[in-house]
Amino acid sequence: MSEMARTPQPPYYAVIFTSERTEGDRGYAEMAEEMARLASIQPGFLGVESAREGLGITVSYWETLEAIQNWKQNERHLIAQSKGKSEWYLKYKTRICKVERDYEYKQ
Repeated sequence: MSEMARTPQPPYYAVIFTSERTEGDRGYAEMAEEMARLASIQPGFLGVESAREGLGITVSYWETLEAIQNWKQNERHLIAQSKGKSEWYLKYKTRICKVERDYEYKQ
């Protein structure tokens, strides 16, 4: 994920997932790729941006709160959430926001 997500005109929603990882991979990279692929085909998904350098931040964008809830309940995503708590994260926080305005600069 090396580019900014292309989002529509607001309003839309952002899920901000901030995390601190445990040492070692233990299948994390493979599951992260699967989650990105699965999220991208979910109804209401708009895009994702992610960065990790110690502290990890992933922001996914969604059309509706219902789309976010449906993704949270996805069978494979539930497995990833469980593994996250037991194997991959020291701590994390999820925030859900309504984007009412956005601004862009391109050179």
